Amino acid sequence: MRILNRHPQSETETKRRILKAAQGLFARRGYDGTTTRDLASKAGVAEGTLFRHFENKKAILIEVATQGWVEILTDLLTELSEMGSYKAVAQVMQRRLMRMRENSDMMRVCFMEVQFHPDLRERIQSEVIMKMTDVAEAFFETAMERGIYRRMNPKIVAKVFLGMFAVAGFSDKTIMEPDSSPQAMQEMAEGIADIFLQGVLAKE
Repeated sequence: MRILNRHPQSETETKRRILKAAQGLFARRGYDGTTTRDLASKAGVAEGTLFRHFENKKAILIEVATQGWVEILTDLLTELSEMGSYKAVAQVMQRRLMRMRENSDMMRVCFMEVQFHPDLRERIQSEVIMKMTDVAEAFFETAMERGIYRRMNPKIVAKVFLGMFAVAGFSDKTIMEPDSSPQAMQEMAEGIADIFLQGVLAKE
């Protein structure tokens, strides 16, 4: 009898296909409107294969949401930490918002489903928001120590910054529509950066 050994890479690719299929289906049909049979068919695998990689359908939902956010925010904070100028926020924003648009399905899943699944909300809070806020806080603390930003509570600044980035990116059609113009994207990025750096009050 011939025994076939699965190559580790093939298992990784199968898991990737499952997550990609789930992201698209959850974004369009919702979590409750998507069956495991739907997921398996879309991913091109047997239904039993889903449960070799994930404990249940909820585990797939949680990984779709957390993995996508970790990638987006890690890229953002890595780029910020490597900036030569702490004022070059608009350029970073534009590149990261473009990445966010590429992940629009993941964001729809996250914003739609987090209100119905406390365990998903807790997982995102602990694995994404808290960790990313800590990294952003350290970034702004360093900038304040260098006299580039005025002294204030760096944790609050970090939360405001990440909140502006996420909410503005998700709620504006400039980011979410695939055929929006580069000019509109640039204007959005520059607007977020300007409000973050300068505020909204007129200068006396």
